[in-house]
Amino acid sequence: MSLTLVLTLLAAFSAGCIDAIVGGGGLIQTPALFSVYPATPPSTLLGTSKFAAVFGTANAAWRYSRKVSIQWRMLMPLALLALLTSALGAVVATLVPPSIFRPLVPALLLSVLLYILFNKTLGGEHRPRVFARAHHVVAVLLIGAIGFYDGFFGPGTGSLLMFVFVRLYGFDFINAAASARVLNTATNIAALAYFGAHGYVLWHIGIGMAIANISGSMLGTRLALRSGSAFVRKIFIVVVSALILRTLWQAWR
Repeated sequence: MSLTLVLTLLAAFSAGCIDAIVGGGGLIQTPALFSVYPATPPSTLLGTSKFAAVFGTANAAWRYSRKVSIQWRMLMPLALLALLTSALGAVVATLVPPSIFRPLVPALLLSVLLYILFNKTLGGEHRPRVFARAHHVVAVLLIGAIGFYDGFFGPGTGSLLMFVFVRLYGFDFINAAASARVLNTATNIAALAYFGAHGYVLWHIGIGMAIANISGSMLGTRLALRSGSAFVRKIFIVVVSALILRTLWQAWR
């Protein structure tokens, strides 16, 4: 086994672990692919990363569902919305360079981070609100926008979805992580369908990465469920901070 493949699989494992807890696995997995396969077209690397990620997020959603009560009937329409808007975002990305919106991403993530930091009790207790009324309308609009963002650009999608469930639906961080993984699976499926249909996936590398991503998601869900919402909140702050720094660096470059 070559060193390049070993590094790729390690990145996929780490990404699966982080993504299962708070999202943001793309912060590790995608840059690693770009580093070790510099001669490969970016669209192919993005498609390969999505192929691996969809298995990790689906596995995490399933594992959370064994310990956490997921409101499937309420989530399925939201998952369908996220899937459709993600597909739309992927199509638009072929027409408009995603890089022109790159400077907006760190500002968005910084707003989320500051809100979490200044509301120390947010997400500490699980006090779910109904999937109705004004807050639900706002959540639907945000989830549709986040789905579009994932298909169009992507970094931090899982973390943004968690924030919606914590802030608008009153979920604690564990339940928010579970529900966000369901929706993130849908957005990944939509993006993968686009990349796969256009031949933008390195299947021989993606299969190995998918196995590593699943293994990482098994560890991530176990850590989250065992350690509780306080632990997930801390990881959320660290990962979002890292996402802000990386997206700022990319925008500056």
